[in-house]
Amino acid sequence: MARKNYLFTSESVSEGHPDKVCDRISDEIVDEFFREGAKAGVDPYVIRVAAETLCTTNRVVIAGEVRGPHLAFEHIEGLARKAIKDIGYEQEGFHWQNAKVEVLLHEQSADIAQGVDAAGNKDEGAGDQGIMFGYAVRETPDLMPAPLYYSHKILEKLAQARHSGKEKGLGPDAKSQVTVRYADGKPVEATQIVLSHQHVDESLSPEDIRRIVEPYIREALPQGWITDGTVWHVNPTGKFFIGGPDGDAGLTGRKIIVDTYGGAAPHGGGAFSGKDPTKVDRSAAYAARYLAKNVVAAGLADRATIQLAYAIGVAEPLSIYVDLHGTGHVAEDKLEAVLPQIMRLSPRGIREHLQLNRPIYARTSAYGHFGRTPDADGGFSWEKTDIADKLKAHFS
Repeated sequence: MARKNYLFTSESVSEGHPDKVCDRISDEIVDEFFREGAKAGVDPYVIRVAAETLCTTNRVVIAGEVRGPHLAFEHIEGLARKAIKDIGYEQEGFHWQNAKVEVLLHEQSADIAQGVDAAGNKDEGAGDQGIMFGYAVRETPDLMPAPLYYSHKILEKLAQARHSGKEKGLGPDAKSQVTVRYADGKPVEATQIVLSHQHVDESLSPEDIRRIVEPYIREALPQGWITDGTVWHVNPTGKFFIGGPDGDAGLTGRKIIVDTYGGAAPHGGGAFSGKDPTKVDRSAAYAARYLAKNVVAAGLADRATIQLAYAIGVAEPLSIYVDLHGTGHVAEDKLEAVLPQIMRLSPRGIREHLQLNRPIYARTSAYGHFGRTPDADGGFSWEKTDIADKLKAHFS
């Protein structure tokens, strides 16, 4: 029997967090390969990108493997500088113009390519082995776990205020954390709120920062969630002037729980950013979320976890597992049989169904890959609930 009364905590980090700076740069590279490939007439199915980024004090190192249109290293360097500028870093220790950018990308291994590429009667295989999870729960409008959903919302609102110029005292780097009390299985209040936000005026105290950020936090959380008993921790170290990669080195793919479900669901271990959609770490995790969200949206369950497993070079998933956590109105084994009939779960099938061969990835690099609104140009296509009616009809 699942617990009904408990506390659960999730965290989020802003676009200026060192790891998220790296995720952004890596995803800008993925987008550029698709963008430039389309201009050059390159088949998007041959594009391969696995770009890893390291950021530290005025230094950016980009390494990994690529295939597709030729992009000069100077071009890649320009992408990195543009991303850093857009995030807002113009500090002495990390400046979009002054940082040294080193590009070490090289061609994808032929041994990996021969297993992944389609050839003859062989379909495109998975870019690696691994397990991927998707999750959805009826706790928020976008069917996401409440602690993570609202941790993201807090930082999104603060980022909007910073970019608009309304809050000039805030820097790009920030972290949030919300502890939610569940009663009878439903989220009802925030018992603890943590917000650490970089500030550009060294004289600002934690009390000053709280006066700036509190209205945005209150706006982000549901009405009534903040009570007289809610405990606040705003800049608990006392000062957060040195931020971003100057304060702490960053790496691509180091915030995978922030990117997914805030610890409320399993994670297979693979990161998303910097990877083209042949890498099932990314595309199959999107597919699993898409299926889980549609199962819940169809009213077949209030909560769903879906696992997909792959082997490198093999097209079809090795296994499909569904857990409805005792909230289902249909048999889980029946769902396991039906889901691959509604959506082909090979790397190519996922790419085609979700239309992933597009420059839609940089926008995923902060504030979560899930629980976002689908964009008109195909971004966040895995957040659509367009197969809910098919699922409903199948089980009616």
